[in-house]
Amino acid sequence: QVQLVESGGGLVQPGGSLRLSCAASGSIFSSNAMGWYRQAPGKQRVLVADITNGGSTNYADSVKGRFTISRDSAKNTVYLQMNSLKPEDTAVYYCNRWPVKSYDYWGQGTQVTVSS
Repeated sequence: QVQLVESGGGLVQPGGSLRLSCAASGSIFSSNAMGWYRQAPGKQRVLVADITNGGSTNYADSVKGRFTISRDSAKNTVYLQMNSLKPEDTAVYYCNRWPVKSYDYWGQGTQVTVSS
């Protein structure tokens, strides 16, 4: 059974930082590249960053230089370090394999709100 549990979100002021965590079941984590996605109100869910099993990373232009994705194979956990946060980063953040399939299960996500 696939399990994806995101945590670490919250309310932060512009310019602040947050570190998100995603605990994934071994079946999905060990066999796939993983990604962080986000969905802002009224918008589609989009990929923010991804990381392969080998550690290669890619970032959306909107977060490049501010966000860092990493993974800990011993803990089946993916992280997203978010610095210099902006109000436009406000969204629910999810993790999943990358690329995600249309039939894939999604966790509950974690809310990130950037506001003064």
